[in-house]
Amino acid sequence: MTTSPIVRFLDRSTPPHIATLILIAGISALNMSIFLPSLQAMAGYFETDYATMQFALSGYLAATAVLQIFIGPISDRFGRRPVLLVSLLIFVIASIGCYFATTITAFLGFRMLQAAVATGIVLSRAIVRDMVPQAQAASMIGYVTMGMSLVPMVGPMIGGAIDQFFDWHATFLFLSICGAAVLALCYFDQGETLAEGGLSFREQLKGYPELFASPRFWGYALCAAFASGAFFALLGGASFVASTVFGLSPLWSGIALGAPAIGYGLGNFLAGRYSVRLGINRMAVTGSLLIIFGLGLSLGLALLGFHHALIFFGCCTFLGLGNGIALPNVTAGLVSVRPHLAGTASGLGSAMMVGGGAALAQFAGTLLDPATGAVPLQWLMFLTAIASLLSVLFVIWREKRAV
Repeated sequence: MTTSPIVRFLDRSTPPHIATLILIAGISALNMSIFLPSLQAMAGYFETDYATMQFALSGYLAATAVLQIFIGPISDRFGRRPVLLVSLLIFVIASIGCYFATTITAFLGFRMLQAAVATGIVLSRAIVRDMVPQAQAASMIGYVTMGMSLVPMVGPMIGGAIDQFFDWHATFLFLSICGAAVLALCYFDQGETLAEGGLSFREQLKGYPELFASPRFWGYALCAAFASGAFFALLGGASFVASTVFGLSPLWSGIALGAPAIGYGLGNFLAGRYSVRLGINRMAVTGSLLIIFGLGLSLGLALLGFHHALIFFGCCTFLGLGNGIALPNVTAGLVSVRPHLAGTASGLGSAMMVGGGAALAQFAGTLLDPATGAVPLQWLMFLTAIASLLSVLFVIWREKRAV
């Protein structure tokens, strides 16, 4: 059965409108990227080094990964709506705390609390899977993340402009206002989508081995982790590359960081348009190949001696394009391996994706040096992209064996 449920905007008796789902996921993406052009200025304010300040990204991603392990099971037990509302409230309070923080310890503490907003990414996917079957889920997730992709495209630009015309504090004031607005929208629009009688925690614990024993779950989850890992590696090194290697200002650094999001938006549109027709595995392979092509081109030109910000960030458009095609499809796959554990699978998959991203982001920062330029980062992203392709090819091989 492929009939979509009735949805009425600002009616809590029906599932949330797609615009609400976009904003739920988008506020998390905004929180991750908006402050990146300000990292250098923030390090100066708190009188700390860049590596410590970078923990605001890598540590945040690690906290997000740990959180997402628990968010899925909790939402499967208590429902999507109450978990999301509480998480957004914590985010608003934490954002205000970041604004008023006067020490690096206090700031990083509130920054870790901001990770609560990552609930929106996990639950937006689980809500979609609650509403529609697998093929439609890939299409709908594609449209949701297509809208969400506009956020990381404009987020660093907004953050860079705020830093240049005000200072970095105003960025977190902006985040708290946006969080409060999304919280109000969810309160009035998001109806519960979880079927009555959610799973108990004991049943959830029984479900973990069921997921862990599925090779297809691992294949989809690893494909998502490696494909997005190339992007997280970029985030970890982009501020250094933009400012130190290419000499860009905070505003232009923010604009450059929008390049992958342009491709991501197009990729999400293509996923929404063609996933049902072509199937999730074929779309995932296509996305992974596009990532490899773009990052391989960037690395090859750099090894030939062509170093320029337009080449580096322009080729990253293919990173976004491939992720936009692959991620909605592998996400739909991993939450459909065991449909009755959709929330748990979404949380575990996101935890693997973001946890791996945290490690790659921190590792990328340690690789970079003014003498080596961007080449070590380009190698890291390229090899990670190859791993994403191998992961989805494993899923295809496994499915053929099962026939």
